[in-house]
Amino acid sequence: MTTYLLAGGGTAGHVNPLLAVADMLRERAGDTVLVLGTKEGLEARLVPARGYELLIVDKVPFPRRPDRAALAFPTRFRRAVAQVRAHIRAHDVDVVVGFGGYAAAPAYVAARREGVPFVVHEANAKPGLANVLGARRASGVGVAFEGTPLRNGELVGMPLRREVVELDRAASRAEAAAEFGLDADRPVLLVFGGSLGALRLNEALADSWQDVLDAGWQLLHVTGERSDLADPGAPGYAMRRYVDRMDLAFALADLIVSRSGAATVSEISALGLPALYVPYAVGNGEQRLNAASAVAAGAAELLDDASFDGDAVRLRVLPLLADPDRIARMADAAQRVGTRSGTENLIALIDRALAEK
Repeated sequence: MTTYLLAGGGTAGHVNPLLAVADMLRERAGDTVLVLGTKEGLEARLVPARGYELLIVDKVPFPRRPDRAALAFPTRFRRAVAQVRAHIRAHDVDVVVGFGGYAAAPAYVAARREGVPFVVHEANAKPGLANVLGARRASGVGVAFEGTPLRNGELVGMPLRREVVELDRAASRAEAAAEFGLDADRPVLLVFGGSLGALRLNEALADSWQDVLDAGWQLLHVTGERSDLADPGAPGYAMRRYVDRMDLAFALADLIVSRSGAATVSEISALGLPALYVPYAVGNGEQRLNAASAVAAGAAELLDDASFDGDAVRLRVLPLLADPDRIARMADAAQRVGTRSGTENLIALIDRALAEK
């Protein structure tokens, strides 16, 4: 019997791959899966809802400037490490797996001090600080994207949601068309920007949706929960604020325009879908890097956020809609660059760390 402690959270980018690994590990008879997270992160809601025990650690952000919080950081971080060490002892943990976020850094230190092997998984092409530090002493380091600059990193891919891994796009297309009120026999452009939406993408499509329809394509536009974009109610244009079944949206899509978060790029590539990525310009540039391997393989193209508007759709997107051969080549390249086995690959890395213990 093995007890796994999976550490990470804060955002969906950390929680979703963690839960994908947890679900597969839970299928092993006799093994125990625990999750370490903070009270404030997304994990506080999603982890218990999935049936896992959430062990709590204090949220201790790394200081970014010399202020009062920086002075308090060493004491607070030592307390967080002590909390994790207590969890490891109380539950007789055999291995720790970190996915980044506030819970990961103290988990790595605690595992090392307790003599427990730990494995790091980095979802973004540009790694976070916790994983950069953890990778130096880890028993195994898995990365989602080729070229991620982490010491001893091995390409394992992204642990994905089961509904994406098991999706048969052709078999699900008719169901997907019925779900969104579109025609399964006509091509579909899927546009989305995450659960909250992307203002730049929404404004561009508000100015160009008719051009997409006039090109003979249908449009499935997921605007995001905060969007106040008016639905024109036009035949062939399905607008949704939020979609619970993104697997059906993917089943219907023939081309995608989206942001390039790590999970988004991994899911689109795994499904062999061609894409035009508009990386979110705010942050440390990780979205552009996340898309780099798909772009290099010919599976995707990059569009600049600052200049993405209705004219950009007409100049860059519409010519692609009129070129089915080019779309087919991009889809073929996506099949080669993506993987649906990220969960299994990471678990194999964890098993190896345990075997070497």
